[in-house]
Amino acid sequence: MKEFHELSAELRKYLNVDTSPVAISFLKNESDIPENAKMPLRDMKTKIAQCQAQAMARKNGLTVAMTKEDMGCAIGSHTYGFEPADKAGAVKFFLKTGYASDETSALEILNGLKILKSDEYKAVIYSPLDRVKITPDVILIYLNPAQLMRCLHGSTRSTGRPVTSSFTGRAGTCTEGVLGAFIDQSPKVIVPGNGDRIWATVQDNEMAYAFPASHLKILVEGLGVTHGNGIRYPIPSFLRYRPEIAIKLPMTDIFKSR
Repeated sequence: MKEFHELSAELRKYLNVDTSPVAISFLKNESDIPENAKMPLRDMKTKIAQCQAQAMARKNGLTVAMTKEDMGCAIGSHTYGFEPADKAGAVKFFLKTGYASDETSALEILNGLKILKSDEYKAVIYSPLDRVKITPDVILIYLNPAQLMRCLHGSTRSTGRPVTSSFTGRAGTCTEGVLGAFIDQSPKVIVPGNGDRIWATVQDNEMAYAFPASHLKILVEGLGVTHGNGIRYPIPSFLRYRPEIAIKLPMTDIFKSR
C-alpha cells in the first residue's frame, strides 16, 4: 500500500484539500474485511448511510466496513446490490418527494441509477487514502470548485478528452460518483446530493471528484506537471499592475493638486 500512501501525500500537496481523499474497495467476500475496520451495526450499534461512512473516513480517519446489515439507506442498499428496491415503493418515494412529476418520470429516475449486480459484492470499505490497507477500487475527494478545476487539468492532460458526468442532485457521491467511476472506469465530477448534506455534513462550498484507483497516478502526474508550470492551487493572483480608484486616478496621484 506504500504507493497509495505516497500518491495520497502528493495529491494533498497539489490540491491542499481540507479532508483526506477516501479509498473505496468493493469486496466479494466478507472474510477480506480489514481487521481494523469499524462495522456500524457491530461497533456503533446503528445502521448508517454510505455517505456517512465516507465522512468518517475523510474527517475522522476511520476505516469503515459496510455489509447489507450495516446499510441504513435504501438507495445504497439498492445501488450497491445488497437489497434490490421494490419498484412500486421507489416510485411512490419519488412522487411523494416531488423528484418526479408522474410514474413515468419516477421509473426513469429509478432505471437511471447506477447499480451493481445483486449480491455480487458482500461489503464495501471506506478508508483514508493515506493509511489504506486494502487495494482500493475508487478514490473519492471532496473539494471546492477551484480544486476540482485542478483535478480536471490533471485528469485530462494525458488524453486531451473532457471528463463526462451526470447530474441529478440525487444520490450524488454514492451512485453518480463512486459507482459511476467504478462501473464506467472513468473520472466523475459530482454535485453532492441532499443526503450528503443532511447526514454526511457536506458543506455548501464542497463538490466531489471520484475516479478509478488506476487513474490516481495519471492524475497526480498531471497535477505535478501543471503545478510546476505555475498552474496551481491556491490560485496565484496577478498583482503586478498600477492600482487605480473608482474616480480613475492612479493611487500615486491622489494627493496631487489639480
